[in-house]
Amino acid sequence: MHRLASRAGWAALAAAGALLVAGCGSSDDDGSAQTASGGGDAEPAAATVDRFAIAAPEKRDDFGWNQQGIIAAEEVAQELGIEVDIADGSGYDNVGPVLGQLANDGAKLVIAHASGYNATGVDVAAQSGVPVLIWDNPSGMVEGSVGDAETASQQGGYLAGVLAAKTTETGTLGIVTSADDTNWNKQAGGFVAGARSVDPEIDILLAQIGQAAYADAAGGKRVTKTVIAGGADVVLGMGDGSSFGMLQAVEEAGGKVKFIDVIGDKSSIDEKNVLLSSILWNFAPTFKSAIESIEAGTFGTEVFELDLANGGISLLQTDLIEADVWEEVEQAKEQIVAGEVEVPLTTKKAEVQALIKE
Repeated sequence: MHRLASRAGWAALAAAGALLVAGCGSSDDDGSAQTASGGGDAEPAAATVDRFAIAAPEKRDDFGWNQQGIIAAEEVAQELGIEVDIADGSGYDNVGPVLGQLANDGAKLVIAHASGYNATGVDVAAQSGVPVLIWDNPSGMVEGSVGDAETASQQGGYLAGVLAAKTTETGTLGIVTSADDTNWNKQAGGFVAGARSVDPEIDILLAQIGQAAYADAAGGKRVTKTVIAGGADVVLGMGDGSSFGMLQAVEEAGGKVKFIDVIGDKSSIDEKNVLLSSILWNFAPTFKSAIESIEAGTFGTEVFELDLANGGISLLQTDLIEADVWEEVEQAKEQIVAGEVEVPLTTKKAEVQALIKE
C-alpha cells in the first residue's frame, strides 16, 4: 500500500529545485509558523482520501520519532486500504520541494512530520490545494487546509517519573535532552511532577546536549555520563539519534543505572538489560483522525492530540519493572485520565528548571 522514497532521491530533488514551491516560508528558531505568502486562493473541499504521504527528516531506523511516524502511516494505510508515499531522510532544510512533490504526486493529505516543517507546510498547503498536517503550531491552522497535531507527552512523563522514583536507590534521577525542545520540556516537567508525587525530596539533575543536538550520539553519551557521575541511577533520555549515546553511557555504568527512553522501543537492542521503560508515542490514531476529518470536511478546525486516553501516549512495561510498581503506574494513569491528577504543562526549559527547584 505504500511507495518509498529514499533520502538520496529526495535530496537530489531538493538540490535540483524540482517542483519547487514558490514563496515557502522558513521556521523561526522556536519552530513557529510564518504567514504563508501567495497562492492562498486554493480552498480544499471535503474529499475521499485514497492516498496520503509523510515526510520525515531522518531515516526510518532511529527507533524514535521518524520510525514511529512511518510505522503509524503504514498501519493506517493498511487499515484503511489506501496508499501512502513515504519520504524519509528528507532533512531539516529546504523541505519545500519534498512536500511539494508529495502534494503534486496525488496525495490527498501530506504529513509534514517535524515541527521545523510547520512554516513550509502552511505554504505548501496554500499553494498546492492539498491539506497538510503540521506539528506543534495551532496558530498555523487553516480550515480545510492546515491541521495541527500535538502531544500530551507530559502525561507519559508523569508515569515515567513515578516509575523512576520507585526504582531509584540513590535518590537522584537524571534528565538528558538533546535540545530546548517543546515536547522534551513537557515530558521533563511531567517526569519531575510524577517523581515528586512519590518522593517530594528526590533530587533531579537536568542536562542538555546542545542547541539542536538531536542526532549527536557522542554528545548524548558524554552528557549522560555527567548526570550518572552526579549520582543519578535512573536517566530519562530524550534525543532521537543522540539517545543511542545515552543508552551506551547507561550500559557502561555496570548495571547500576537504568534508562528510560522516549517515543520508540529499543528493547531489541538492549543487550545489557538496562532499558527500564520508554514513553511510547503512537501516531496512528492522529493520522487516522486527520484523514477522517478531511473526508468529513472538518480538517483544520480542531487540534489532534496524542494522550493517555486515546492511546497516543503510553508507558512501556518491561521485565525490569516490579509488579507492585507497575500497579502504581497504572493507578497514576487512571487518575490522569479521570482528571483526578493534573499534570503541569512546561513548554519551556525555564519552567522545568523552576519546577525542579520547588
